[in-house]
Amino acid sequence: MEMYLIKLDKNKTIPLYEQIYNQIRDDIIQGKLTVGTKLPSKRKLGDFLNVSQTTIEFAYGQLTAEGFILSIPRKGFFVQAIEELAYVKKTKEAPKSLPVTATNIQYDFSPGHIDTRHFPFANWRKHAKETIDESSKDLLLLGDPHGDFELREEIAHYLYQSRGVDCTPEQIIIGSGTEQLLPLIIRILGTDTTFAIENPGYPLTHYVFSHHNRQAIPIPVDKEGMNIDYLQQTAAHIAYVTPSHQFPTGTVLSAGRRIALLNWASAEEHRFIIEDDYDSEFRYTGRPIPALYGMDQGENVIYISTFSKSLMPSLRIAYTVLPKVLLKRYEDAFIHYVSTVPRLDQHILARFMKVGHFSRHLNRMRTIYKKKLQVLLDTLKQYEPMISYSGEETGMHITLSVHTETTEEKLTEKAKAVGIRLYGLNTYRLEKRSGTPSFLLGFGGLSEEEIYDGVHRLMESWGISLS
Repeated sequence: MEMYLIKLDKNKTIPLYEQIYNQIRDDIIQGKLTVGTKLPSKRKLGDFLNVSQTTIEFAYGQLTAEGFILSIPRKGFFVQAIEELAYVKKTKEAPKSLPVTATNIQYDFSPGHIDTRHFPFANWRKHAKETIDESSKDLLLLGDPHGDFELREEIAHYLYQSRGVDCTPEQIIIGSGTEQLLPLIIRILGTDTTFAIENPGYPLTHYVFSHHNRQAIPIPVDKEGMNIDYLQQTAAHIAYVTPSHQFPTGTVLSAGRRIALLNWASAEEHRFIIEDDYDSEFRYTGRPIPALYGMDQGENVIYISTFSKSLMPSLRIAYTVLPKVLLKRYEDAFIHYVSTVPRLDQHILARFMKVGHFSRHLNRMRTIYKKKLQVLLDTLKQYEPMISYSGEETGMHITLSVHTETTEEKLTEKAKAVGIRLYGLNTYRLEKRSGTPSFLLGFGGLSEEEIYDGVHRLMESWGISLS
């Protein structure tokens, strides 16, 4: 067929995919699109309308789900006969909202999603091809239990250049994720230790401590990060913190509290800080926040990080830098352990880092995420003062506060009803609180268009008008 004419108004608050869905559906009902008509491919229609293929996919997906069109593999999308449909609402008026299930969430503001569209597949494939070769047959055997030296050497170089962490490759332990490394750290710290954790904080750490029968004391977090005065009043020996971009609030541990926390750790023997530096690569204003490890003079900081945000979650490569005072203890405790990360993956990553592809990828993604963040902030500003936000200096999510009497749970349900998945701050607290409802808005996995459309759709579902 000739290119199907669809009129879009990008100034409307109605999402683009819904405008496309509405017009095709109405044209089928009114007979303007006859039975058997083949619709343009997602790529062609996306190019013609100057929208993403994802937008077309959402529209076609909803039309297929409701039986207006039929998808035939390797052939395309075709208009179905009206009389074959179980029910058709014959009206030009668009439905207020589409039925939502777990499979048709349109906008997922997950703080854990990354941008997969810009992954450097060509470079990664090149290094994978060079690594997976008969000349590398020794990589089929077990390697160093701490992880292969080549990768630990590259990580040490990267940490010194980017985070001010001065360590040797021998101090680095490679593992298959924070959830695998953290239990090992817990074990070498002893059974009689008490941990202090941020509240709200990363749920995984709550589970890890409880599953290993370790007492964990929740420490309140405010606009300056963990409350160190509160920490000093507890019997905790170990403080687990995310100082460069507190999860989930997004705050940065203030300079004064950084000094106070380091002084707390050095005041007594056997006190340590576990510094989780999970997404510090992405800072958008000012200079990078220095790692606590780099400020530490007493070897009281255990540094831990991962490649989940900087490269891909599925890589399953994380690492910890142990103070030298704990290194011998770790080697004695885990002398019979082997590395949990496949050696081929370690060497692909080591090559990727050695030639500078990792640094260039970070620079590129920093620019991309900064643009996405700006779209998010510019769109949210249109709804002030009914909403406010924080934590926009670093990372891949911000915290959104809604100034309303409606509860966090109710707002979450309203968002879900229009195809939006949100993550309330109460999800990350050890106990739920009333008051101003707040949410994490992750922008890493959404396109700029999806961020714009998703925010407007979200505010409409909450009854918040443009200011």
